[in-house]
Order: sequence, then structure tokens, then C-alpha cells
Amino acid sequence: MTFDSNRRATGPLRLCMMLVALVAVPAFAQEAPDALVKRVSQEALSIIKTDPRVQAGDQAHIRDLIQAKIAPHFDMDRMTALAAGRAYRQATPEQRKRLADEFESLLIRTYANALNQYRDQTISYEPLRAEPTANEVTVRTQVNRPGQTPVSIDYSMEKTPSGWKAYDVIVGGVSLVTNYRDEFTQQVRQGGVDGLIKALAAKNAAPPPAPK
Repeated sequence: MTFDSNRRATGPLRLCMMLVALVAVPAFAQEAPDALVKRVSQEALSIIKTDPRVQAGDQAHIRDLIQAKIAPHFDMDRMTALAAGRAYRQATPEQRKRLADEFESLLIRTYANALNQYRDQTISYEPLRAEPTANEVTVRTQVNRPGQTPVSIDYSMEKTPSGWKAYDVIVGGVSLVTNYRDEFTQQVRQGGVDGLIKALAAKNAAPPPAPK
């Protein structure tokens, strides 16, 4: 899925930028959210630059990597609720689970394709501005691209019993879940919650796009 860069720019390359800041081994529960983002981004850069199967574009390997390293750091239930809006609130528990599973699969596929477009970006980090007792914070970073304008990447994060998790990513001021919300709303209007689930499942079953 891509979006008009002048309106809502979260195309594959920018989704890859989200990836490099969130790949990690399981986070320590007491680790500060900004420290977590900084630590895991460096681990991500190392993996992307040194893993020969990633460099070769092995999609199955890349998806397994994302499933193991990225998915645990997202609150997929909250992300799905934000993206689906009213439809999520009206859905049955079974429908909610299926929506979250399909949405996660869609993000993994999108990240896997984006990873093929990664080049020599670097990341800078802003100091965290939040109260020590805050349960929700925004971690602000900037992706620097050689010869191009830097792109801001902000992570909306919440403190959970298993550590800090992201529930939205804002690329250049545009929310990831908001981008999906428009499409999800249209699909729900056409076919209800089950129609949205089927549409997501069809996307996930389709062959991945050819590397550019």
C-alpha cells in the first residue's frame, strides 16, 4: 500500500524507516522508551547491513525477522482499534482477533517489501519530554537520508506490563493508523466488518510486489 507523498506519505521506504527504529530483542520492562528506541534502532541497522539474506531480498526470512523482532513491540489490539474505529467497537471478540491478526500480517508484508528499499539512512534522536510517571509518551526521531530532506518519525508509546509498546507511528506528521482508517472505513461501508477482514486476508494472500 502506498499513499500520495504530498498528502499522506507512508510509502514503503518510510515504513522501512519505522522498521529500523523498532527491531529488537525483547525489551527490558524498566527501560525508558527513548532508550529502547535508540538501542533497538542500532540493532536494526546492524541486522539490515550485515544479514546476507536480508540483503538478498529473501522475503520469507525478512517476514520471519519482522514477526520475531518487530511485532512484540506493537500493541496490535490498540492499533487495530484506532485504525478500524467504530467498526472495531461494534465487532465481536472473534472479529476483533481476526482483524488484529490480518492487520498485523499486512504490516509485516509491507515492512518486508520496504526493507528491500533500505539504503544508508542514519537516525538522530530528540530528548524525551515527559514526566517520569507518564504512561504514554511520544518518542521523536529523525531519519537522515543522503541527498534528501530528513524525515521525522514519532512513536506514540504506552507503558504496559510487558514494557513500552508503540500504538502509532507518525511519519512527517502523518499518522499510520489514520492512513489505514480511511481505507478501513470504506471497506466496512461496503461489506461490514467481515468484508474488511476478507479484504485484508485477500491482500495478505496475494503475491508480494516485485522488488524495485
